[in-house]
Amino acid sequence: MRRSVLLAIVPAVIAALLPFSASGAVTPPAPPIIWTPCAQDAGAECGKLKVPIDWDDPGEGSIDLALARRKATGRTPRIGSLVINPGGPGISGVDFVLSAGGYFSGELTSRFDIVGFDPRGMGRSHPVVCSSALLAEGPHPLIRSQAELEARLAYNRRLREDCRARTGPLFDHVSSLSVARDLDALRAALGEEKLTYYGGSYGTLIGQLYAERFPHRVRALALDGNFDHSLGTAAYLDTAALHAEGSFDEFAAWCTRTATCALHGKDVRAFWADLLARADRGELHRPGQPAEPMTSWDLTDMAFAAFYGPNWAELAELLLAIDTGEEPPSPFTGPEQERAVSPFPRAVYCQDFHLPVRDHREYAAHLGRQSTLAGDMRFSPAALGALASCLGQPTPLPNPQHRLRVEGSPPILLTNSLHDPASGYLWAVSTAQQIGHEARLLTYEGAGHGVYGRSDCTTETIDRYLTSLVVPAPGARCPAVSPPDGRARLGVRHPSLR
Repeated sequence: MRRSVLLAIVPAVIAALLPFSASGAVTPPAPPIIWTPCAQDAGAECGKLKVPIDWDDPGEGSIDLALARRKATGRTPRIGSLVINPGGPGISGVDFVLSAGGYFSGELTSRFDIVGFDPRGMGRSHPVVCSSALLAEGPHPLIRSQAELEARLAYNRRLREDCRARTGPLFDHVSSLSVARDLDALRAALGEEKLTYYGGSYGTLIGQLYAERFPHRVRALALDGNFDHSLGTAAYLDTAALHAEGSFDEFAAWCTRTATCALHGKDVRAFWADLLARADRGELHRPGQPAEPMTSWDLTDMAFAAFYGPNWAELAELLLAIDTGEEPPSPFTGPEQERAVSPFPRAVYCQDFHLPVRDHREYAAHLGRQSTLAGDMRFSPAALGALASCLGQPTPLPNPQHRLRVEGSPPILLTNSLHDPASGYLWAVSTAQQIGHEARLLTYEGAGHGVYGRSDCTTETIDRYLTSLVVPAPGARCPAVSPPDGRARLGVRHPSLR
């Protein structure tokens, strides 16, 4: 009888010693990471972590996640590992650690090992790949008729089949929920009892899902520029349109009050509206390239890209050059534009967001609301581009939208610009409300995508939270710090889905 009782107790004791999630899923022990000097930079260490392709069926195979770290540099006591994800989806955490040495403050780099990883399906971690030729055939993201909608659905189907054939079984297992489970394996492999994490832009979604699934494994989560994973098609497009127009408002106001703006003294809104009208008539071309026409979509996408920095000065110079047909006096420094290359990071987005549209009549209604809400901008090119890329995605998704249910975690810090074009403020407010009393939102009253490094106030608040677990007071705000020349001060930008 004693033996029977012992046999009944032992499995429970073993299970209690393993990492346990809120949903009851156990993260198996991870093998130790073998660190060696990185080929690109011997001052950093690179390694790999083996994770299952399918966490619910580990027998399906495994992949190696690419890792990089810079060890803590200070003489003050080391706190542990700070795991980072710069977002995208598709931005390499390994490259971030190797090339963004000046992004984090000395306070963080002296107290933490900075650890970056390429999420599954990205970078060096078995990337999702597709035919470059097929990627180059992608239809325009703005859909003008039922025929174009049907053509987009057919194209997306062909692309999914091609990507799945080239990528293998991992193609269907790259959602952010799987990445969150990878993150817990990484935490364990680093020897950390609890996770300290900084996520920017799309990396905030990974942190949100981690808090939901592993609340008792959280030490600190700093989520900078937040996605809202609860939105359906209409709410997603409407809020994105408002965020785009809010960013345009800030640009126009800056030009009005700043003598060095290339458009200072002009009615910026009227000037912009005239450019859009000329583009609609086919009268514009790229500066210095008469053979390259510019559409109103191209103009809006350029402006949207500039709002990330924000790079207001460059945008004003570029718009003036487009108006005159001359070469711009300085290069445009917005986010990289999409290219017809083999990696396809949008596969992740399409496994995280179900954004269905029944027909073109419904699409046109969405577009009409975008036009009203976005005003000068007409629409959010990032939101419409994501919607088009994911139309027809088979359901159920591996990680469908839902309201967050975070219970039992320590305080979580959310930070956001009031005028963020991509991960807008409405999303941060909604996400904080979903998390509830565990969340604390810091508002930066300026513009741009992501707030770390914007000001002493934002940087010191995030540093204090990550190092000492001190959260700001409820309703805390940091005043805007506008660069006098209108050029972004940040050395690293968190691109959203472009």
